[in-house]
Parts: sequence; structure tokens; C-alpha cells
Amino acid sequence: MAKLWGGRFTKETDTLVHNFNASLSFDKKFYEQDIRGSKAHVTMLAKQGILKEEEKNDILNGLDSIQKDIENGTLHFTEEYEDIHSFVEAHLTERIGDAGKKLHTGRSRNDQVALDMKLYTRDEIDETDGLLKKLLEEILSIMKANTDTYMPGFTHLQKAQPITLAHHFGAYFEMFKRDRGRLYDIRKRMNECPLGAGALAGTTYPLDREYTAQLLDFDCATCNSLDSVSDRDYLIEFLSAGATIMMHLSRFCEEIILWNSNEYQFVEIDDSYSTGSSIMPQKKNPDIAELIRGKTGRVYGALMSGLTTMKGLPLAYNKDMQEDKELTFDAIDTIKGCISLFTGMIASMKFHKEKMEESAKGGFTNATDAADYLVRHGMPFRDAHSIIGQIVLFCIEKKISLEDMTLEEFQAISPVFASDIYEAISLKTCVEKRNTIGGPGKEAMKQVIEKNEAYLKKERFIGK
Repeated sequence: MAKLWGGRFTKETDTLVHNFNASLSFDKKFYEQDIRGSKAHVTMLAKQGILKEEEKNDILNGLDSIQKDIENGTLHFTEEYEDIHSFVEAHLTERIGDAGKKLHTGRSRNDQVALDMKLYTRDEIDETDGLLKKLLEEILSIMKANTDTYMPGFTHLQKAQPITLAHHFGAYFEMFKRDRGRLYDIRKRMNECPLGAGALAGTTYPLDREYTAQLLDFDCATCNSLDSVSDRDYLIEFLSAGATIMMHLSRFCEEIILWNSNEYQFVEIDDSYSTGSSIMPQKKNPDIAELIRGKTGRVYGALMSGLTTMKGLPLAYNKDMQEDKELTFDAIDTIKGCISLFTGMIASMKFHKEKMEESAKGGFTNATDAADYLVRHGMPFRDAHSIIGQIVLFCIEKKISLEDMTLEEFQAISPVFASDIYEAISLKTCVEKRNTIGGPGKEAMKQVIEKNEAYLKKERFIGK
């Protein structure tokens, strides 16, 4: 079939060249955005008197019929078309005649694809934000149910101090909340419309670019036509935000994998989110958590690919920029799929609260509180730290915990100790006394949970 740009050429494109150059196999993914942009464009052209009202209506009806037929499966993408733009225009002209040939008046495929990619990215940002909100709602639900579920907090993968499951999940609430903030910032910054920038230098037609921007829910039109067609910053920012989301999911998955192991037994992943072994009948593997952890590298790769593609491109548009799509599409699908699967996994996961509490009681997680006890009785912290270090060494040698020591044994190391030491180092005391905002104490957690509930009631994006 004839190319949109074929007038200049005397030979048909070599088949291998066509296949190498064509993008329909992947840019068909944003057919809806392409049609949405075209409808706004012809509406603006008619408003400006560049198209007749009858031509506008014919084009709009034709575009509607193409979208309907794509979605009901009666119109198929076939390989003779170079890209989604030529596919839509060719079928439009076939359906409505010469009026279809006027669709492309005052625009280039350069600003058209820039628009399509922006619209697609904006839609995907909104969808990703919605999935993150559902994840945060599930995390908050678990937090609310576990303000009394004691567990060890770790540094260097060693038991450090006792906390609660609510406090631990609250850390991830903050991470995913920041992820939503990044998406909000990106969406706000990218919300300028490139359509009407032409190939690189605008057009002589009297376009109303601000009207087009308004029709497509952009804040304004872009201010430089060169940048309009060659900007992919928003895409790289989205991939960067997506990589950070995946990093947070991966960290969480790593912990769940550890917690699910026989050595920890803090949680049990539901059968519906687990798999077995083909040879070992006893196995129940955390494959979903492992795959999410593994797919993080896939999204990192898309980000690095985007940065590498863009790093040496002179202004304005270059065909290299076609490479922004396949890996981006895959990365976005990966991110959304992983968020959804992770949300379902934690929603169905069983928490072994008694195992967590038992683990928190071991490993001297109350040693800092024992030192604080001495400080409250007038001892300098550095001296208290040294004394508790001696006590821990004593317990290790005797293979007992701090709670197992007799009062005589405590007082043999320091006469400051009295019978109230046992209450001071109890798990409940260690957690509940930490009530500064951000701590694991019940009152502190209550404040945080209320803040999180208020946060989730807010709408993040204009138009949602």
C-alpha cells in the first residue's frame, strides 16, 4: 500500500526495511489515544475554519466507527501498515473518502506520536496510582489489625528492637505514599499538549493549540515546537518512578520470602499465591514474591534503555525515539501486574502472631530498654551501655535471656537494678513506651493510622 510519505520516492520500500522500520506491531497499543487526539485535532480545525463542519462530522463519525470496530474485533491490525497513524488514516479514507485525507492537516507524525505517548503515559500514571491506592488501603487494613502484634525489628538482618507488625507495614505505607507523590509530580509536569508543533517548526495554518490542549485535558500547549516533538523526559521520569515502585515491592517481597521460610515462620502465603515442586512433594514456594523481586530488574532495564536511547540525540525528532515504546509498554504492564499481584498476596496472607512475638523475645531486643532503665536511675548512657553489654555477654554464656536472669544476677553486675527491671524490659513496655510520632507505641500508631486514613480519602489527580 502507498506510504503517507511515498510521493518523494520512486521505489517500493524493501520488505526487510519496512518490517524493521514499522511500529504497528507495538504502537497499536495506543490506538485509543491516537483516535482521541485526532478527534480533538479535527474539532479544532473546524473551529478555526480550516475544515468544514460537514468534513469534521464525517471524520469524527469515521474515527468512532474505526474505534468501535477495533474494540469489537471486526477490524484487525495488519502488517502492511507502517504504524498506528497510517492504519487509522488509511481506514478513515477508505470509509469516508477524500475528507479522510484532510485529517492530517496542520500536524506531523512527530507531534502526533508525541501526543499519543503523552496521552498513553498520562492514562497509565492514573491507573498505576489507582493500583497503589488499593495497595495502601490493604496495608492500612493490616496495620489497623496489628497494633498489638509484636515482632522483632531488624538492622543488618539481626534482631535489634521490638516493634509491631503495624509499625513494620507502616514503613512500606510511607514508601508507596512517596511513590504516589512522584506520580503526581510527573503528571503535573508533563501535562502540556504537543499537538500542533508539526514536524519541528510549527505550521502556517492558524491553529488554536490552546483549544486543542483544553479538549484533551492538558493544562496548556507546549511552548517550543522543537522540544515538543523530541521530549521524552516524562517517560523517563515515569520509568524512574516505576523502577522505584518495583524496588519497594522487591524489598517487601524479600522480607515476605524470609518470613515465609521454615526458619522464620512469621507468615504463610496463601495456596492461591504459591506453587509446589515437581519432585519434592512437601514444598510450598513463594514464587509470586520471587517473580516480583525478579521482574524489578526488567523495569530497571527499560529505564536504562530509555536513558541510553535519548542521551545522544540532537534536536529534534529522530527515529531512535521509536525505541521508547516496546520496553516502556512492557515495563508499565509489569509494574501494574506486580502491584496487583502483591496486593492480593498480602491480603490473603496468614500472620503467625505467636511466632513473631516469640522471636521478638529472643535476641536481646530489649537490651536498649535495659540501658534506658539505668539512665532513668541516674547513670550516664555510655556507662549504662557498657553494663548492659556485660549482661548480654553473661546471658549468652549461660544461654538465657535478660528476662531469665535473677535479680541477684542483675545486682551482681550493677546495684542500681531493682525488681521493677522486669517490667521495664517486658515486650509490652518496650513497645508501648515508644510513643513519639513515628514510633511503634499504640498511641503513636493510632495517630499515624488516622493520618493515613485521611490521606487515602484525598483525590490525587485533577479529573479523577
